[in-house]
Amino acid sequence: MVINKLGYAKVVAEAADGAEFLRLLEQEETDLVLMDIEMPVMNGVEATRKAIEKYPGIKIIALTMFKEDAYIQSMIEAGVKGFLIKNIRKEVLDRALQAVYNGKTYYSEELWDYFTKSVSKEEKIESDLSLTRRELEVLALLAEGLNNKEIADRLFVSERTIVGHKSNLMAKTNTKNTVSMLAYAIRNGLINI
Repeated sequence: MVINKLGYAKVVAEAADGAEFLRLLEQEETDLVLMDIEMPVMNGVEATRKAIEKYPGIKIIALTMFKEDAYIQSMIEAGVKGFLIKNIRKEVLDRALQAVYNGKTYYSEELWDYFTKSVSKEEKIESDLSLTRRELEVLALLAEGLNNKEIADRLFVSERTIVGHKSNLMAKTNTKNTVSMLAYAIRNGLINI
């Protein structure tokens, strides 16, 4: 109802689970998807992965109650372009839909606040932290919401090379996953969002 009232968007289908979503995707032309993570039959992570594999141009925003980085990390790796907490206001939904539709990424403020605060003060930049030009490029592309394959294609390298750069970045920033690495990078001014 909220989406239909925005004036520029129209809900074409709703699915109760990931498997039904994939079936509906074959029948309905879809530009943008709001994807729940916790669903029966097939969860949102798997449904997102399969949808993007089959329809690389589709844009998906994860919609969830969870703030745990494992869920967020899984959805980012699956290829979502945005992440919203379910209790958002209409204006936030509007901004997110427009940003993602227009090729940008959108992560709700609550998520960035949560993750930037979860990076401890001891993890502030060390003077000897030296990121290569390529690592900074990979970091910036991760912040744009690109997945490993998209970054590899953009930089004309293999996916394996990107995985190596991400591993180096996590080691240098002393972080465990992409989400905490991006939070670290934002907190320390390595990237801007």
